[in-house]
Amino acid sequence: MNASIPAPMPARPSLLGLFAPMFIRLLDKIDAGLAEGAIELRQPDGRTRLLGGRLPGPIAQVDLRSWRSLARLAIGGSSGWYLAWTKGEWASPDPVVLFELFGRNRRALGETGRAGGIPRLAKRAFHWLHRNSRAGARRNIEAHYDLGNDFYAAWLDLSLSYSSAVFDADFGDSLEAAQQRKLATVLDRTATAPGDRILEIGCGWGSFAAQASAAGRQVDAITLSAEQQQSVEARGLAGVTVALTDYRDVRGTYDGVASIEMVEAVGQEYWGAYLATIARVLKPGGRAAIQYIAIDDAIFDSYAANVDFVQAHVFPGGMLLSERRFRALADAAGFDWVDQVSFGPHYAETLRRWRDHFDRAVESGQLPSRFDRAFIDLWRYYLMYCEGGFRGGGLSVAQVTLVRR
Repeated sequence: MNASIPAPMPARPSLLGLFAPMFIRLLDKIDAGLAEGAIELRQPDGRTRLLGGRLPGPIAQVDLRSWRSLARLAIGGSSGWYLAWTKGEWASPDPVVLFELFGRNRRALGETGRAGGIPRLAKRAFHWLHRNSRAGARRNIEAHYDLGNDFYAAWLDLSLSYSSAVFDADFGDSLEAAQQRKLATVLDRTATAPGDRILEIGCGWGSFAAQASAAGRQVDAITLSAEQQQSVEARGLAGVTVALTDYRDVRGTYDGVASIEMVEAVGQEYWGAYLATIARVLKPGGRAAIQYIAIDDAIFDSYAANVDFVQAHVFPGGMLLSERRFRALADAAGFDWVDQVSFGPHYAETLRRWRDHFDRAVESGQLPSRFDRAFIDLWRYYLMYCEGGFRGGGLSVAQVTLVRR
């Protein structure tokens, strides 16, 4: 399977060719922003060109089949670039390398590749309509997680862990073993003992609840996904309850809190409410174990002012963290920020393995038949896009313990 190379566009005259000098200037801008690595480019006019190449780094190969792809990039940013890919207007034997290259050069590239003007305003309006109010959060979670348990089971590991694994030093262990290691580290961070109560905010399909239950903890798990709730209930885990509950509506007191890659679904305007909830339910001295995805603080303002491919096409309402801003809010909410560990390369490897499993599921016909080729291509692109982001360092994943003062 080689879904990374859509079928070539049929050759036909295009008025866009008249604007080739303008597109060449955009290529010049990309060239100037590639401080390390390079793009070996084939232009629509048949000419070849090297962009970058000043310092060592990833070398991406791109077949630019239509100038229209650059028009979409200039107008729509990463969403426009994705649309151009679906239409066969550009191709690459390995798009992950291209996304890694853009991640490596994120600061030098600046606003290149982000929507501007009226398109940016339209995207921001779209994102505002998908903000994570109580009603909006449920719609956004349903749009992503309620695609069906059978869909996710076709390519995740057996525990259905949909978050970064933690591999051994040489990345030699299985995905299942690496996911179990991640779950164990999160449980350890809560510093709870058998019989203690843990609140899990965003329980997924129950992988952490199962781990904590086996270790004798009592777990109250919450989610906004009906599919996930049914999956956790079906496990029949001892001492585990699961409810369709917004984190803002949780009541009670807990010995520990766990939240694994849920805060990305909260949204910047609600980070304070998320942290306030944890502070309210966690006993004094209690610990909250948080695993989160962050974007480089140097580009956060630009990211937050726009709507990227993932927000537009895969996860409505999503927002990666600014670690600096989130940490400041945690301090204001009464938490000490303890033992932060970042492991971005582990997420890149997790995504690579998910994509391998996804491809095999497609080839063997294991994906539910209700998903068409456009959907399959979207998800494969999503996995490649995110893998490249982590490999390039623009994205990071970390665990931190928040200790209530």
